[in-house]
Amino acid sequence: MIATNFERSVVDMAVNLRPYAINLTKDLDEAKDLLQETIFRALANADKYTQGTNLKAWLFTIMRNIFINSYRKKIKRNTIIDSTDNLYYINSNQTVIRNRAEGHFMMEDINRGIARLSDDYKVPFMMHFEGYKYQEIADHLKLPLGTVKSRIFFARKELKKQLSIYRFSNN
Repeated sequence: MIATNFERSVVDMAVNLRPYAINLTKDLDEAKDLLQETIFRALANADKYTQGTNLKAWLFTIMRNIFINSYRKKIKRNTIIDSTDNLYYINSNQTVIRNRAEGHFMMEDINRGIARLSDDYKVPFMMHFEGYKYQEIADHLKLPLGTVKSRIFFARKELKKQLSIYRFSNN
């Protein structure tokens, strides 16, 4: 492709790139900047474009990569690392007095929930909790690996249902 035709094709594609830029940034001014940077980089790297390939897809990839890289830079820039000595106890957990009663009640509920599980589920679950690997549990209980995994999964699911009052996250 002749250089002027390539440049014209890249600039003509701006119409197609604009909605994608707006969708990525959710801000009109940032979308304009992203579009401008995409066109600039495409023109600056014209030698990397292989003639006969999809120019539109190449430009969309450039735009997506620019957006992702700038997002990562923003996140790093906004991360504050406080390396100062905590001389004045600002945000110090040393001044916080923890009430362990709630944790005590939660542990009682968890232990009751585990006790309610049938032995088919409780034994593999407790072995896994104690740090045994799935294969070690399967070998010890003489069960297939898939059975061990499913029993541990269902034990977790049952405990989560029994302890729904605590609103555990999905992790």
